[in-house]
Amino acid sequence: MKLNKPKHNLFKNGMYAVEGFIDIVKNETSFKWQLFMLFVMGLVAWNLPISFSHSSILFLSLFIPILAEVANSAIERVVDLVTKEYHILAKQAKDVGATMVLVSLILTALIWSAVLLVAFDLV
Repeated sequence: MKLNKPKHNLFKNGMYAVEGFIDIVKNETSFKWQLFMLFVMGLVAWNLPISFSHSSILFLSLFIPILAEVANSAIERVVDLVTKEYHILAKQAKDVGATMVLVSLILTALIWSAVLLVAFDLV
């Protein structure tokens, strides 16, 4: 039995990713906020008087909420595809996606706290 899957190549897959990025930027306010925070906090991370390795950890940690927001948006879209009506499972799926974003923000804050404590010899 042949699967009904189109053949892909690296370029096509890359274009799908770009299309997804453009779509999420256009349609998701939360993602726009995450990108804004990545930019602002990235500037902070690179301009602090700390080592390159500490700045790198701070900067890279900013991608955790970005990834969570992308996954949350995917969950929300799949739920909306299945039903536009209220259903407790749809609500729970969306709530779990929002929880993922919240946990990612808490994790990022903890990473920043730990790195800054170490970088400024406060522990």
